[in-house]
Amino acid sequence: MTGLTRSDDPLVRLIDQLLREVGEDARRPGLLDTPSRVASSLRHLTDGYSMDVQDAVGDAIFEQDYDEMILVRDIPVYSLCEHHLLPFFGAAHVAYVPRGRVVGLSKIPRLVDLFAHRLQLQERMTRQVADALVEVTAPKGVAVVVEARHMCMEMRGVEKGGETVTSCMLGCFRTDARSRAEFLQLIHQAH
Repeated sequence: MTGLTRSDDPLVRLIDQLLREVGEDARRPGLLDTPSRVASSLRHLTDGYSMDVQDAVGDAIFEQDYDEMILVRDIPVYSLCEHHLLPFFGAAHVAYVPRGRVVGLSKIPRLVDLFAHRLQLQERMTRQVADALVEVTAPKGVAVVVEARHMCMEMRGVEKGGETVTSCMLGCFRTDARSRAEFLQLIHQAH
């Protein structure tokens, strides 16, 4: 937000008002820069709205005669629950079996971030990552598993911990039990 002052930026003004609404003194020393910091943080955590799948992948699609599973596991995931705007975080495991086209390995975490950097439901995000990989590579199959802890469950409401696991299996990972089993074994293998 270059060149904007506290009063010029509508998001900063809203956060300043939010602090007041919850009973805080937004002018006390510890909170003076909080509205600007929160606005900057929210913009970063939701920058996925300003991108699409092509932005994330670019020209990193390569013709390659390879037909075995490609897996990127333990991709850090940080997102905000769309119901409470509280964080959920964990790891994504993404695999696909190519059909003559592969995507640059670094683009898989970029696809995860593209959808994680939006207000989200873990279930929807899991499917969006799988669908995006299908869109860019037209593979024989895609498998995505996301394991995450949700602060909306741990900090409020039931106030209990636990990990939520979601999966999306498409193509050969849905129809071939051996492919699915290999994927699940690989993501849970000790490093």
